[in-house]
Amino acid sequence: MSSPASEINKMSELTPCKTMRGHTNYVFGVAHLPDGQRTITCSGDGSLRLWDLESGAQIGDDWRDEGDDAPVWTMSLSPNGKTVASGSNDGTVRLWDVGTRRVVVKWKEHTQAVESVCWSPNGEQVVSGSFDGTVRVWDVKSGEPIQGLNPIVTGHQHVNAVSYSPEATMIATCGRDGIRIWDAETGKWLSTIKLHLPVWSLTWTSNEKLVSGSRNGSIRIFNTATWEQSVVLEGHTQGVKSITLLQNDRLLASTSWDGTARLWNLDTYLQVGSPLQHEKDVQCAAFSADGKLLSTGCEDENAYVWDIQDILKAAGLEDLMSIPDAQKSELKKNSTSDANAKRCPAIANCPPTRQVSSGFFDKVQDSSAVRHHRLISPSFL
Repeated sequence: MSSPASEINKMSELTPCKTMRGHTNYVFGVAHLPDGQRTITCSGDGSLRLWDLESGAQIGDDWRDEGDDAPVWTMSLSPNGKTVASGSNDGTVRLWDVGTRRVVVKWKEHTQAVESVCWSPNGEQVVSGSFDGTVRVWDVKSGEPIQGLNPIVTGHQHVNAVSYSPEATMIATCGRDGIRIWDAETGKWLSTIKLHLPVWSLTWTSNEKLVSGSRNGSIRIFNTATWEQSVVLEGHTQGVKSITLLQNDRLLASTSWDGTARLWNLDTYLQVGSPLQHEKDVQCAAFSADGKLLSTGCEDENAYVWDIQDILKAAGLEDLMSIPDAQKSELKKNSTSDANAKRCPAIANCPPTRQVSSGFFDKVQDSSAVRHHRLISPSFL
């Protein structure tokens, strides 16, 4: 039986189990395919790439749209895992067939960079948010924009993220001025959440709680019945670029300009383990379908794979990987019901974030020191 000290050391020495090298610019997006064996990434180098999880090697050639090398800011995998939607710096939204690795549909209605794309839960629509301040909704089957929904002029100077609610009744958008909620069928404005700080990322829990990541490093959970903030997660020291949930809604991963990805226990709203340290700012993250792995994309041009099962085991939290169906509905009912915001400590079951090992972590840089070198993505402004 290991001692608490040995568990702390194990958690302090977290390193990726695989590194995927090949991109020549920042990795802005990552997605796990349902087979559990492959991931897809997108990059500022204008390509999407397919990777083997076991070896970390690239599979086949780069995915490129012929004659176009515009940086790819964002990507999203369809619910059936067969199609990838991507958004580029030139304002184009593309659909890629995963089997053929070719573009099957191309939309060019946005006038500036596409910063976020999201599939509807049934896979029939794609919504895109742009630096031009608009949201557009596309019919995947017909390849045409949906009448009456295009464009939705959001009022945001720039749309940093866009996300369908689980029942596809609402679309959430965010920008420098906070969050706005829209009727997904009519495009009608429903509500505004003013936060007085830029919001960079959004996601929904399966019971339609809204989760946001902000420029000041905070993660906030909102009760959508009242649109009141119910929980604040604190730990990141710079902006939260992406947030993603495990399918059971019990574990959240966030990535940040502070050079870390972090895991959060949504039963307790406490951080799990030490931060997952990267050499530069972390742009994106995605869980594997079984929740055992987390892939992250970094400004050092690499993607990394982390063994989440080992991290949870070291923290004594393996049960976060799954939950009985009978308990799941009750958890969803109660998880964020407190209307008074809970300001949560950053760390649970882990050592101070300064306790990291030599080697990989010694290369960590202060992201502010390299800020002026970055390839500017719209939401960074």
